[in-house]
Amino acid sequence: MEKRDHYFDNAKFILIFFVVFGHLLQPYVSQNAFIEVVYKFIYTFHMPAFILVSGFFAKGFYKKGYVGKLAKKLILPYLIFQLIYTIFYYYLYDKSTFAVDPLNPQWALWFLLSLFCWNMLLLLFAKMRPIPALAIAFAIGLLVGYVDWISNYLSLSRTFVFFPLFLLGYVLDRDTFRSFTTPKARVITTIVLLATFIGIFLFPDWNEKWLLGSKPYDEMGAKIAYSPFVRSGIYILNIVMVFCFFSFVPTKNYFFTKWGRNTLYVYLLHGFFIKIFRASDVPNHYTYDLSTYITLAIVSLTLSVLLSSKAITSFTQPLIEIRSSKWKKFKERVKLRLNQVKRILGNQQP
Repeated sequence: MEKRDHYFDNAKFILIFFVVFGHLLQPYVSQNAFIEVVYKFIYTFHMPAFILVSGFFAKGFYKKGYVGKLAKKLILPYLIFQLIYTIFYYYLYDKSTFAVDPLNPQWALWFLLSLFCWNMLLLLFAKMRPIPALAIAFAIGLLVGYVDWISNYLSLSRTFVFFPLFLLGYVLDRDTFRSFTTPKARVITTIVLLATFIGIFLFPDWNEKWLLGSKPYDEMGAKIAYSPFVRSGIYILNIVMVFCFFSFVPTKNYFFTKWGRNTLYVYLLHGFFIKIFRASDVPNHYTYDLSTYITLAIVSLTLSVLLSSKAITSFTQPLIEIRSSKWKKFKERVKLRLNQVKRILGNQQP
């Protein structure tokens, strides 16, 4: 078995914390200007970084059986959780009708569908040289915004808009990531991060939906003629912020490193807690001050750790990985005992 890279496990756990934290902050964004800045700041890098690192680990897509394993890993959990979330929303929001639409991803499930499609697109783009492939991918990401019917359905908009980041991750190597962790690089990225935060604070009126990549241009509030330039700016911002993030990811094994292996569990399961939180009166009972956001950060960290824990992953593994390690170990123990019995009986024969 290939040795895991602590650097990427650390990155994935930190990123999933920001995913949960960003979702918890969302109800407060319209109520507090500073939190709106924090929210936008997080969204400039957390999903782009996840997408880029997913592309980095897609280098084995050409191996035999890869597509089948990928479908089992992504499409089956997508269909299962699409049904579960549909039932959950039906009761949570007291809907009058119940309808399951497997082609319209529920909330965060778009990532599973898009991740599968990104891997399939590699079958074509990996045959090209990196620079032309990236140029075409970015061009498609810019042009797709003009197509009004490409939106959330089948996660088509996000698939095309974010594919360049996935492809960029695919063509990068480990040394590129590590080059951003030098002391000199960290000084530069610190300056960039501060400048970005200040820039978002000074220009707060831009639509954060540009960061989501889920809507065509005519729903973004910008003039159609200028929209590709806006998205180009978002691409540049995403890439810069992603590498600023990776600059500060620790490279050694820490107490939280092991939790970075289970980010899919956190991603799929935290939505139940987030939606209950948003539908409740809890957000209305807190004042918009620093203590509230510290509390939300602590809750986000706790939730990320809890949903990464062995107790939760063991219980939900059949739904998420479509397998059970406990059942496999049980069968192995039974097989071992049977073999021992056979050997004992064989030795007792005259």
